Amino acid sequence: MRAAYTDSSLSVYQAYPREIAEPALRAGTFVTPFKRERMTWIKPSFLWMMYRSGWAEKPNQERILRIDIDRAGFEWALAHVALSHFQPGVHADRDRWRADVTGSPVRVQWDPDRSVRLEPEPWRAIQVGLSGEAVERYVDRWIVHITDVTDLAHSTHAAVREGRLDDALRELPAERPYPLAEALRERVGADS
Repeated sequence: MRAAYTDSSLSVYQAYPREIAEPALRAGTFVTPFKRERMTWIKPSFLWMMYRSGWAEKPNQERILRIDIDRAGFEWALAHVALSHFQPGVHADRDRWRADVTGSPVRVQWDPDRSVRLEPEPWRAIQVGLSGEAVERYVDRWIVHITDVTDLAHSTHAAVREGRLDDALRELPAERPYPLAEALRERVGADS
């Protein structure tokens, strides 16, 4: 997996309507009308978020937030994960996988990461779904800072549309391979 990170924090992205984004920006965390009861998906890949949100143009995804979270919290989430799909080699059998899903407050899904043209890349991007205890920890403990990066999404998209790919690439967050302990790599089904 790739991410923008420091020694203490990691950047993830979420897309929201103005009604959720603006109160979160003011409060520095998610507040009403954000619903803690729903699973919330965080994505370390900026370009995967652009793919998912249509460069912040899909309905209810018009605002892109970069949420800097505590790395220890992120790794707690990965240690408590269940993969969203059964994967031989990670799970002993489908019954064990179902038990993991039932008992876990965190889901992981892997999808092809995206290029600046939003074409599939050969490596995968992780999406982490938080529910129950995990979403409570995320909102109340892990968030270090929230930044609106919608303008970055729009300017990068404009550069792509205009064929200025080098400019678009220069604007992107500096994402690099994230160091995962072997036990976490195995738990989340990450490639070596």
